[in-house]
Amino acid sequence: MPSHEVTIFTKFGCPYCHRAKALLDRKGVSYTEHDVTMGGKEREEMMRRAPTARTVPQIFVGEVHVGGSDELAALERRGALDALLAG
Repeated sequence: MPSHEVTIFTKFGCPYCHRAKALLDRKGVSYTEHDVTMGGKEREEMMRRAPTARTVPQIFVGEVHVGGSDELAALERRGALDALLAG
């Protein structure tokens, strides 16, 4: 379905990360997950793409920074997520 790659930065045991991934899974959206639990290059990449982000998940559709789980769910409720995924 999506023409844009979906990327999600997560941490181990994060309930908000689980919720965001579950929504994407229900929609059949494939995504690339980067675990930033231990910091490292994945966390550096998240901070480069979302410099003000301090929480996870951080979700991107292509180069569009969606935000976190709440923002992803809000897009879905408004019916705007499918359009964003389709490009």
